[in-house]
Amino acid sequence: MRILLSESQLQTGIQSMAADLRRDYQKRPLTIIAIMTGSLVLLADLIRLLDMPVRISLIQASSYRGGTHSGELHISQAMMLDIEGRDCILLDDIFDTGKTLVEVTACLERLRPASIKSAVLLRKEGQSRVDVEPDYVAFSIPNEFVVGYGLDYQDHYRNLPYVAVMEDSDLEESES
Repeated sequence: MRILLSESQLQTGIQSMAADLRRDYQKRPLTIIAIMTGSLVLLADLIRLLDMPVRISLIQASSYRGGTHSGELHISQAMMLDIEGRDCILLDDIFDTGKTLVEVTACLERLRPASIKSAVLLRKEGQSRVDVEPDYVAFSIPNEFVVGYGLDYQDHYRNLPYVAVMEDSDLEESES
């Protein structure tokens, strides 16, 4: 695998995202809704950099089922807090086609938050299939399949402290 973003680069990007959130929300309470499982590492690092009151909620949304191409989106709100009347940030690991962001946002809007914005660690260039963009982006990356720092391939590699590109040979090796 080829390292795309090092540990120090990731920390710099997350610090910048946290600074933007602190600037935009000041000391107002914020509910961060993390899309599991890929955003959990980002969530842990990000919330430690925020100084406003923070609530954490989790939502399960997945469109990758054992491969490198997205399929049908499945959403579970079983671990959701009440967000009515609250400022919310929808946090995800990667913005690829945008389908997850659009569908989860629509789902959350039905719960009547005061506001909802989105934040992603990675925005994959040239892949968006929707007319919206994330409000906060730590990094834009080329259209390559990446793992690490919460992102996985068949539930492996989430624990890598960096983001790496999986080459075809890495995919073949993982499948054998």
